Amino acid sequence: MKAWIFHVIGVLVLLCGVLPSHAAVRRYKFELRNTPYTRLCANKTMLTINGQFPGPTIYARKGDLVIVNVHNLADHNITIHWHGVKQPRYPWSDGPEYITQCPIRPGTNFTQRIVLSDEEGTLWWHAHSEWSRATVLGALVILPQKRDDYPFPKPQAEVPIILGEWWKSDVQQVMEEFLRNGGDPNVSDALLINGQPGDLYPCSRQDTFKVTVEYGKTYLFRMVNSMMNNIMFFKIANHNVTVVGSDASYTKPINTDYITISPGQTIDFLLEANQNPSRYYMAARVYASAGSFDNTTTTGIIEYAGNYTPPSSLVLPTFPDFNDTAASIAFTNQLRSLASRRYPVNVPTNITDILFFAISLGTVPCPILDQCAGPAGNRFRASVNNVSLVLPRTSVLQAYYKNISGVYENDFPDDPPFPYNYTRDAVFGLDWAIENGTDVNVLDYNSTVELVFQGTSILGGVDHPMHLHGYSFYVVGSGLGNFNKTRDPLNYNLVDPPLMETIAVPKNGWTAIRFRADNPGVWFMHCHFERHISWGMGMTFIVKNGRGQNAKMLPPPPDMPKC
Repeated sequence: MKAWIFHVIGVLVLLCGVLPSHAAVRRYKFELRNTPYTRLCANKTMLTINGQFPGPTIYARKGDLVIVNVHNLADHNITIHWHGVKQPRYPWSDGPEYITQCPIRPGTNFTQRIVLSDEEGTLWWHAHSEWSRATVLGALVILPQKRDDYPFPKPQAEVPIILGEWWKSDVQQVMEEFLRNGGDPNVSDALLINGQPGDLYPCSRQDTFKVTVEYGKTYLFRMVNSMMNNIMFFKIANHNVTVVGSDASYTKPINTDYITISPGQTIDFLLEANQNPSRYYMAARVYASAGSFDNTTTTGIIEYAGNYTPPSSLVLPTFPDFNDTAASIAFTNQLRSLASRRYPVNVPTNITDILFFAISLGTVPCPILDQCAGPAGNRFRASVNNVSLVLPRTSVLQAYYKNISGVYENDFPDDPPFPYNYTRDAVFGLDWAIENGTDVNVLDYNSTVELVFQGTSILGGVDHPMHLHGYSFYVVGSGLGNFNKTRDPLNYNLVDPPLMETIAVPKNGWTAIRFRADNPGVWFMHCHFERHISWGMGMTFIVKNGRGQNAKMLPPPPDMPKC
């Protein structure tokens, strides 16, 4: 038997050691392809998985092991990230390009092992290389264990809903153009529900996404925001919904007539079909606190079964204003964990590591004076604690595991190097403080971390949906203005805070999270606005091994992509 077969068996045996006894192994095959696409008034070729847009939905149960063999049959490098999966002790399949792996090159393949642990609900998967996630994405549905039920009445049916956006031009060209000119990227040409913009756009009426419901029955919608650069408002005309989960964690029920959902976030909600049988729009539009954006509205249709005369035209739901920050914050602040015996809360209280991360947009001088498309002829840059991320050419994980020097520095600051009034009106003149780097912040195994994200008003400020790989975290507090380390912690929610892995830090405000660093490995943290991470708003944590065998990172698979 070949040596690599022994290695694969060894890795699977190690993985089985971290899986519960009830776990099943589920296998999928992904083929990345250049796929012709002729809908939406466009004729172009785009990257897809298995020729589908959005890609296939993966189904598993809590605690399962999912094995996905990714074959790159296209002409573009790719990585795949399993968004919200903690991957205990196994960062090798997490997916962010040059953080945990080098890309899967054309003509090669990589078998990724997705290790599920306590996640239950809706997550998703997407490309994590350049801007490929615009079309390479799909839902990941994690059902309860067979012996368990939902913590709410069983729905009649379940409906995945993926919000996205669309460019008529090649999205790779969109990325390359704005990185070259230093300005904002072109806004998308359409917003999407399950790959379709709806009948308010030309060339798409026949493809509008529809859901058929029966009067008196309840349906579970699993919604993913895969938008590249936008937080979204979502509503269903004439209906309220009941939110029951977010980021693969159940929440206390929230009855509401609208939802705010950030890029990367998932929301599970129940729809009771309790209105007069007819046809009703479900719709989504952008919440944008600053900058240019696609001001259109994407629609789908809720269609009641039965005999009735359908209306000649449908009524759009009324949304909050596009810049209604209060409405966005009000929805997010309602989220609470169940905090029950079956779904307990374990918020760290004895904090060992206090981190304060200023997240901000800024500018740097243009190489050719006044020739860039950013403010005042400069180039946009983004940073965390004044460090703008530069991706290496060897993955940080490989360098850490093999002790390769020169790939990263382990001195990422715990606090901003230049404290100032972060949210005063119109902060300017601090762009000189931004420096490029590949720096990591090292955490001891089992340390308890409080991390405060502080937004800034440089260039006016904007919301930042922050995502942490390898962990879920408790959102214990948030507010507007500057964080006050003496006053604000007194108001933390340590009883039933939501357990999330993507949280929108409000414009010119702050958000505090807590987690226990009990997952050894290399884990990326970044803003989920794609333009912001392209400008450098990201950093990496290294969580060191613990003492016991079950507190150490597992070895890499033999087919890790080569740089």
